[in-house]
Amino acid sequence: MIAVTERGSEERLVRAIGFPTLTANIINLTIGAGIFVLPAIVAGSLGAAAPVAYIVCASLMALIVACFAAAGSRVSMTGGLYAYIEVAFGPFVGFVAGVLYWLTAAFAVASVASAFAGSVGALVPALAGSIGRATLIALVFVALAALNVRGVRWGAHVVQLATAAKLLPLAIFVATGIWFVNGGALRWPGLPSTETLGRTCIILIYAFAGVELALMPTGEVREPSRTVPRAVFTALAATTTFYLLIQTVAQGLLGASLTTYSAAPLAEAASRVLGGTGRTLILLGATVSMFGYMSGDMLGSPRTLYAFARDGMLPAAVARVHDRFRTPHVAIVLHAAIVGLLAASSSFTQLAILANVAVLSLYLIGVTAAFELQRRDVRSGGAPFRLPGGATVPVLAALVIVWLLSHATAREFGVEASVIALAAGLYFMRKGVGQT
Repeated sequence: MIAVTERGSEERLVRAIGFPTLTANIINLTIGAGIFVLPAIVAGSLGAAAPVAYIVCASLMALIVACFAAAGSRVSMTGGLYAYIEVAFGPFVGFVAGVLYWLTAAFAVASVASAFAGSVGALVPALAGSIGRATLIALVFVALAALNVRGVRWGAHVVQLATAAKLLPLAIFVATGIWFVNGGALRWPGLPSTETLGRTCIILIYAFAGVELALMPTGEVREPSRTVPRAVFTALAATTTFYLLIQTVAQGLLGASLTTYSAAPLAEAASRVLGGTGRTLILLGATVSMFGYMSGDMLGSPRTLYAFARDGMLPAAVARVHDRFRTPHVAIVLHAAIVGLLAASSSFTQLAILANVAVLSLYLIGVTAAFELQRRDVRSGGAPFRLPGGATVPVLAALVIVWLLSHATAREFGVEASVIALAAGLYFMRKGVGQT
């Protein structure tokens, strides 16, 4: 058995995140803005066979979260995937994976923030201009940073409220729309081809991503060896069930025409049952969902910067913990500033290309790390969660991830290779400075 101990200022962090909060944060970061538009995309590729893509993605995520649960129960340090990979394979691989993750997360949340500003601008015309948009983005990130600096409990409470607020309109949509579903629109068309299913899943898998971000503040989770496994499996079961219900109701209400409402398919489906009120409810829900994603990101992503600084890859100041609030306040403010500037300056729609491949690549490294941590019996306190069948689960997860990645393009891999090269350069440059 190999014991892992807390590093640097890690022991000053407060373990205030319990099972309900971690579960809510995973659900919050998984059920994002994507589910408000993805039903049209999936239906366009697979028709009434759309649930197959959800089941495939959920099955893959079950394998992946099992690996993450095992890793999180063994490495309870702040940093999530970055910490797991760093302990399993050393600082270089950990840093490259961490940079790849953080850049992906930063660009993704900046894109969501930009869309959030546009959504609010549509509801409040005074904020639709460039000045109003930039002001709104700045105020949102200042507020989220301030809440998270004041304590992880404050940030966690915002996440819980945002999760409930985003799920309410979706729950109303499902509960009312299911009574008006046209069974003929759901008639089984037969199994789709492997190629079509693969192309659909590599897009849809992003709707299931989020657990890696929610696990970033592992160093602030109570009893991680028990809490992490329970939370990730509970959240996956809840989100999969919700996704299947949403897809079924939307497709049952709109039928083949679902694909023609690619901008807001759920809003259109809701209007068929609840009229204009239903459409507005879903549009408001989408706006709240974007805000919830941003709040969840502010709870998780700054911990990556903190972990980098803790391990000497960024200036030590970034790893400072607030004397009063006991939070990584410098990392939180720095992350908010970077993401806010990105969101105010661009739409970043093209970053979906990087996000899909990068997330799957990180998952591939992460499941391999989980196997290595179990093989070496790494522990950081408490009885860890053990993967059944030894290497079976990580190998199956890796094979399915490779299958999905085989449907990516050379351009997508080229973007990722550039990011990895940049991360490697930063690592060796920092190491060189440290040795002089």
